[in-house]
Amino acid sequence: MAQPRLVLDTNLVLSALVCSSERAARWRMMWQRRLILPLVSQATAAELMRALAYPKFKLGSAEQEELLADYLPSCEVVSVPQPPPVTPPCRDPADTAFLILALAGKADAIVTGDKDWLALAGIFACPILTTEAGLQVSEKWVTVT
Repeated sequence: MAQPRLVLDTNLVLSALVCSSERAARWRMMWQRRLILPLVSQATAAELMRALAYPKFKLGSAEQEELLADYLPSCEVVSVPQPPPVTPPCRDPADTAFLILALAGKADAIVTGDKDWLALAGIFACPILTTEAGLQVSEKWVTVT
């Protein structure tokens, strides 16, 4: 079985890159070992780059580039067709890029801690999982393969 194709929300990726929690480390290890295949689009990669530059992280440009170099080579870049797939409306318009990515990239799931996204779980064509559920499913997937 192929590795699970996942759309990881920016907060999850940021946590995995800049935090030292056990859960964050597990996500980082999974993409580094190619146990999961994170999907990115031009829009979602741009959001990650923007977020890494937030002053609260206190990361210089070299550190930001290092973190991107840890994550992006593990990802599959998905080209979003024009017009993009239709998605349910989101409270935050920036979130739409992730929903579009999930459809265009034929994701197995979206993994997020964002309550707005989780509220769409019953109506969106792709499963939307919490970060903990995403870890459990991904680790089971890897164990089965």
